[in-house]
Amino acid sequence: MPETVKPYCPEGSKKAQVEEMFNRIAPRYDLLNRLLSLGIDQRWRRRVVRGVRNQQAVDVLDLATGTGDLALALARIPGTRITGLDIARDMLALAEQKGARSRHGKGIRWVHGDGESLPFEDRSFDAVTIAFGIRNYEDPLQGLREMHRVLRPGGKVYVLEFSRPRKGFFQPVFMLYFRYLLPAIGRLISRDSSAYTYLPASVEAFADGEAFLSLMRESGFTDVSQRPMTFGVATLYVGER
Repeated sequence: MPETVKPYCPEGSKKAQVEEMFNRIAPRYDLLNRLLSLGIDQRWRRRVVRGVRNQQAVDVLDLATGTGDLALALARIPGTRITGLDIARDMLALAEQKGARSRHGKGIRWVHGDGESLPFEDRSFDAVTIAFGIRNYEDPLQGLREMHRVLRPGGKVYVLEFSRPRKGFFQPVFMLYFRYLLPAIGRLISRDSSAYTYLPASVEAFADGEAFLSLMRESGFTDVSQRPMTFGVATLYVGER
């Protein structure tokens, strides 16, 4: 079983600590995302949007929606109905503000909720997406089971998550950046001494690659696949109900 990494202290609920962390860093979250990823995170999200568009999904649920970047991108697909859910109210408030300013975002339904206990009926969605959120779950397997439950037969899940480059010239360069430079910049801008130390620690503890595909299969998904991107810094996992 992978080690459980928590943002603030070993004791207590990881879920509660993750909620507190994202509420704390919400005002600077978008700035840090763009700065620390050099904008590449937007390219990664476009891969998810492309999959949902090609699937011709209508009802789409975006989990760990954060400030709404992926939900707003999905809303640009003609004919879609988007629901964005997040556990952190301050992140969700920013998503709502961004949605209100966007021509495509006005119809998005924003929901405060827990990804491991979704407030939706069985078989409610054609697609479920989650970007950089599954590793923050207290129980990723339970989260995947909930995604499977709310999908309609033939529906697909798209999980975009950080992963670890394991070979090649880029691996040591990335690990140096991820373990030392990124936390220093994150602490300086976010003013949260733990949040951007937690980020690399949570990525290193996350069961990525084949281990994550096994979790997807265990939760009921079939035809599972993974697509590493940018030298393996991120991976898009896809599965079908």
